[in-house]
Amino acid sequence: MSNLDVLLLDDEPIVGKRLKPALAKVGCEVEVFQNPVEALKRIDEKDFDIVVTDISMAEVDGMQVLEHVVAKNNATKVIMITGFAMMSLAREAMEKGAFDFIAKPFKPDDLRAIIARAAEALGKPIAFEAGESA
Repeated sequence: MSNLDVLLLDDEPIVGKRLKPALAKVGCEVEVFQNPVEALKRIDEKDFDIVVTDISMAEVDGMQVLEHVVAKNNATKVIMITGFAMMSLAREAMEKGAFDFIAKPFKPDDLRAIIARAAEALGKPIAFEAGESA
C-alpha cells in the first residue's frame, strides 16, 4: 500500500486543521493551503494523486483550480468542496473533470469515503472503512 499525495485547499483554516490529521490516518500525505495562488504554484511543482479544493475563494476559485489541475495532469482526481451546495455548480464541476463533489458541512468520514473511492480509481487503495473515528 503506497501513500497518496493529497493537496487540500480551503481558505478557512479550520478545514485544513481538521482534515489533515483525518486523512493522514488513512495513509495520505497531505499538504494544506489556504491561498489558492500558492496552491497552484505547488501543483505546478508536484503531481498530486488527489486535489481537494473549496469552490468559493477570493482570488482564484475552485473551478479555476480544477481547470488548472486537469490541464496539467489528467490522472489527478479533483474533489470539490463548497458551503454553497448548488446542483448547477456540481454539474459544471463534473463536466470539467472533477472526480466528485461534497457539500459543507461534512464529516471527515464523508471526505475519507470519497478519497477512498478516488484511491481505488487510481489503483492505490487505502485502508478505510466507514465508521472510523475522526
